[in-house]
Amino acid sequence: MKKFINKTDDFIIDSLKGFAKAHDDIVALNLDPIFVTRKEINPNKVLLVSGGGSGHEPLHTGYIGKGMLDVACPGHVFTSPTPDQMIAAVEKCQPKSGILFIVKNYSGDVMNFEMASEMIEFENQTVLTNDDAAVINSSYTTGRRGVAGTLIVEKVVGSLAEEGGDLSSCKQLGDRVNHHCSSIGVALSSCTIPAAGKPTFDIGVDEIEFGVGIHGEPGRKREKIKMANHIVEDMVSAILKDFDEKSLDLKDPNGIILLVNGFSGTPLSELYLIYQAVTEKLKEKQIQISRSLVGNYTTALDMAGASITMCLLDDEIKKHWDSSVLTSNLRWGY
Repeated sequence: MKKFINKTDDFIIDSLKGFAKAHDDIVALNLDPIFVTRKEINPNKVLLVSGGGSGHEPLHTGYIGKGMLDVACPGHVFTSPTPDQMIAAVEKCQPKSGILFIVKNYSGDVMNFEMASEMIEFENQTVLTNDDAAVINSSYTTGRRGVAGTLIVEKVVGSLAEEGGDLSSCKQLGDRVNHHCSSIGVALSSCTIPAAGKPTFDIGVDEIEFGVGIHGEPGRKREKIKMANHIVEDMVSAILKDFDEKSLDLKDPNGIILLVNGFSGTPLSELYLIYQAVTEKLKEKQIQISRSLVGNYTTALDMAGASITMCLLDDEIKKHWDSSVLTSNLRWGY
């Protein structure tokens, strides 16, 4: 294993210190316990709190700022944050309009955020993201996994909270955006957790993992690698089937957000190739792409691979997606 690292136990702390210094106009870092907040907290708006295991950067710390998150609680690599992190962050922020927790559907995250929500004195609700169409159950989850669709939830709900939406409205919108999202990922290689020092799983040089999770969890199937257009066709088919099962019509005139997300080890040139292939498939289906993102937004350490996320737009979701946002890794309008 070759990585830029000092001591394995200090990896996350060292990284967060650098992140906070690089973006000290936007964020503030607390070290004991660890959490990251906006540099300036507005106690009169709904406080948006997310988090999860590290290794998925820029999710979630990279989405703290105006029009998005207020707090992120990072755990160790691929390990859930602990309740004391969420509790300490909330107590520091002293929100007067309640708290909305945005939690990816992994057993540890769900359990620890639920414990924190029961122990704090402030009113709170939770949006559970579960946009992964690849699996129904796994050892990591209590159902479908929360993956790249999470950032769409955070952006849209962050906009509503920024403009003064109340806790109930933010919760309802977050649940709707999550329902309107579907994702699936494919891995070309495994990832290497620093503490382990070896790949999370073994995969042949001529194989892909179809439906992989962002922690390297097994997907729907392992198969021989084939032309990118054929891989994308299978991915799009899985997502379209998922929308059919949700009884959502992707031919809505508002169109969709299309997110082609890298897992960190795939060149941007390949991600744009995937985007091109998706556009051709959706054109055949008469599905309009209204908004797009291509890049590394929800990663898996050094894994080579990519995911596709589609989010069905309506007037409200589109309005809040388009609104101004200023974070270290997502910014427009300011």
